[in-house]
Amino acid sequence: MTIDDITAIAETAIFTIIKCAAPLLLVSLCVGLIISIFQTVTSIQEQTLTFVPKILAIFLMLMLTGHWIMNQMIEFMVSLWSDFGAYIR
Repeated sequence: MTIDDITAIAETAIFTIIKCAAPLLLVSLCVGLIISIFQTVTSIQEQTLTFVPKILAIFLMLMLTGHWIMNQMIEFMVSLWSDFGAYIR
């Protein structure tokens, strides 16, 4: 196993992590931005106001995209384990 193989595995792993986390992070960002605008307009300066809506939005998004995220991770692991024989040489 060469350095190029390790780099390729690490690159694929990081890309898979980013691809799987992006929908949840984008939803959290959008909900936080909307609540921040609401707080600015209404002059409410409560720090904990964003917590519950963000958790609910992330949970809903996880329910919607959980199957796809799990398939992406399984696909990566299957490709990793299927090439295991080449890695130990």
